[in-house]
Amino acid sequence: MSTRLPTEAPRPGAAAELPASLRLGSVHIVVADLDRSVGWYQDVLGLRVHGAPGGGPAALGTGDGEPVLVLHERPGARPAGRHAGLYHYALLYPSREELARAALRLSAARVPVDGLSDHETHEAIYLSDPDGNGIELAADRPREQWPPSLGYAGGPKPLDVAALMATIEGEEPRRQAGPGLAVGHLHLHVGDVDEGLAFYRDVIGFALMARIGDSAAFVAAGGYHHHLGFNVWRGRGVPPVPPDAVGLHHWTVVLDDAASVAAVRERAEAAGAPVERDGDGPAFTVHDPWGMALRFEVAA
Repeated sequence: MSTRLPTEAPRPGAAAELPASLRLGSVHIVVADLDRSVGWYQDVLGLRVHGAPGGGPAALGTGDGEPVLVLHERPGARPAGRHAGLYHYALLYPSREELARAALRLSAARVPVDGLSDHETHEAIYLSDPDGNGIELAADRPREQWPPSLGYAGGPKPLDVAALMATIEGEEPRRQAGPGLAVGHLHLHVGDVDEGLAFYRDVIGFALMARIGDSAAFVAAGGYHHHLGFNVWRGRGVPPVPPDAVGLHHWTVVLDDAASVAAVRERAEAAGAPVERDGDGPAFTVHDPWGMALRFEVAA
């Protein structure tokens, strides 16, 4: 975008809000060639395979707990086009040093990046996987350093790469990513920002953190800068996600208890959103107006 529109303050008194303890679980991505993608994520991002039973989806992470990413193979899947879908998902590193080590790993692998930004709340490196799925590698600044605008008012600044890399000066590239990696947020292409807010804010319960005119919105729980962004940069009124494209399979929100998960499910069902329940258990999947799937689970 060439023009940054004024931001909108969060709406007070939302009818229902997700708990501040919310965290994001694994992101599930569709790829065309599983072996190619697994190799790329191992070599470029330093992830480890947690499991790929019977040739099924491959789970990847850092070996310290649940995976951050699950790859689903769809042979012959076509590249994403002018439709709703994934813009990027963010892998959140526990420190600037770990983000710098990720940058060093990218440099050693000679992988091109799509962008380098300082959002004031967090520093970010953007790239794409072999299927064109967008990835953001990020590290948050301490919350007490976040500006009141959460960085949205003036747009991102250029990333100070030299300052970032100075945190690990003299280190050699590490083959594997360190512990503490998590999913930070997702950013989606949708067909209408107001319709996105009607679903993700008014039904699901995320709070609005910022809005850029009719172009994009950013929502979160617990005052985070954003757990989800969505935009109309592929065009207003774009169609739903086609079944034969790479991109987002589903993403995951983890809540502390079954009652919190049930409250979200009941709101979704009351709103007429497509809901799929896991038998008698609390977990369920709901689809947004463009067919993108969001799964709610109870923390283990």
